[in-house]
Amino acid sequence: MAERRVNVGWAEGLHARPASIFVRAATASGVPVTIAKADGTPVNAASMLAVLGLGAQGGEEIVLASEAEGSDAALDRLAKLVAEGLEELPETV
Repeated sequence: MAERRVNVGWAEGLHARPASIFVRAATASGVPVTIAKADGTPVNAASMLAVLGLGAQGGEEIVLASEAEGSDAALDRLAKLVAEGLEELPETV
């Protein structure tokens, strides 16, 4: 299983607009990805309600993971998006 641990770069955390950006990016990644707080239960990263339900705050560590083959590049891109609080999924890492 591929995994990335990253701190949330959006000051407001994964709420409203940042969560929407993240969910769209996770869906566009083309691989199933889960997201969890550092010691929490993983949820589907492509589900807006699940991501909002995490209540991840700015600066808090989250874990992105996937068991899909070739998921490393997708996880790298999603980790960069979250860590840097970007407005869209980066094309390259």
